[in-house]
Amino acid sequence: MSDKTYLDWPFFEPDHAALEQALDEWASREISQQHASDVDQACRTLVRQLGDAGWLAHAIAEREYGAAGERIDTRAICLIRETLARHNGLADFAFAMQGLGSGAICLHGSAAQRAAYLPRVARGEAIAAFALSEPQAGSDVAAMQCAAVRDGDDYVLDGEKTWISNGGIADFYVVFARTGEQPGARGISAFIVDAGTPGFEIAERIDVIAPHPLARLRFNGCRIPASQRIGEAGQGFKVAMATLDVFRTSVASAALGFARRALDEAMQRATARQMFGQVLADFQLTQAKLAQMATGIDAAALLTYRAAWLRDQGRNVTKEAAMAKLTATETAQQVIDAALQMFGGLGVVSEQPVERLYREIRALRIYEGASEVQQLIIAREMLRAAKNGEV
Repeated sequence: MSDKTYLDWPFFEPDHAALEQALDEWASREISQQHASDVDQACRTLVRQLGDAGWLAHAIAEREYGAAGERIDTRAICLIRETLARHNGLADFAFAMQGLGSGAICLHGSAAQRAAYLPRVARGEAIAAFALSEPQAGSDVAAMQCAAVRDGDDYVLDGEKTWISNGGIADFYVVFARTGEQPGARGISAFIVDAGTPGFEIAERIDVIAPHPLARLRFNGCRIPASQRIGEAGQGFKVAMATLDVFRTSVASAALGFARRALDEAMQRATARQMFGQVLADFQLTQAKLAQMATGIDAAALLTYRAAWLRDQGRNVTKEAAMAKLTATETAQQVIDAALQMFGGLGVVSEQPVERLYREIRALRIYEGASEVQQLIIAREMLRAAKNGEV
């Protein structure tokens, strides 16, 4: 039912619309809309399904490793996430984490690292994870305490990570740790740590309101070869931010998928629900709310696909991606809340579509930079540009 005229916007090429249509048809056939009882197994199954069907080829770069193209197509990633989110939040999560978890390898990994990991990611044979956050270092990456000490041809990791998506089911983790080349964020490096490496354990599984695999990780004398370092020593913050710049825009597109589904549900409810001798949609209050929902979605979509298009043109999109994530996630929360309100008591019944959406959207306003952090990023970029005479 969703209005797809946005695919005619000049941000897109004809193959983008074809991609969205093919994925929408596939997801309608293959993806359940229900939350699974065994989330770990459901996520593993979804990763394999997405790999077998070829969709994960869009999550990585370079055809020799099984990618759909030589470079990551940000607009394709966004369309895939939006479409999957409209069908099933865990399917969106499974796709997104394959991209985020392997993104640092795509962007900064050695040829040997790319050959060892990316083909398995694209086929859905290896599950990826991105381990940046710590108990005392979420948005403030410079406060990171997890450390990696060089010891001959190895590094030895000690410390913890938390809120790690795919924690407990991933086959490998891209882990950021302090190596101390310089103070603060400039003394961090990135490493690939395979599941099962001695000294690495899953310290705790974390349950959240929308079921996703999530865990706290612990490293205790975890020894890994120096060849598992991604990029140069001390460049981990740069690696992390480059990865997040790709996928932060796609968080906005996932929010769009949730919001569009909520609007579809609201429209169906409003045009079918009988109240006081007419349908809910006959009330001007309902019409005004539907108008606000649709307008907010279009505004968020314009910001989202502007950021994706700019990145595909090779432009820096730190500010634009932050604007997109901030607007799309906050708007989606408002749209979903309004849709649930239209359902009344039915809206809070477990596993109703709007109830699932209500739980799914909340985390998007926090992960990959909370809304408040996005505001700081936008203002910082504006002030930097003004100081440099760029505006």
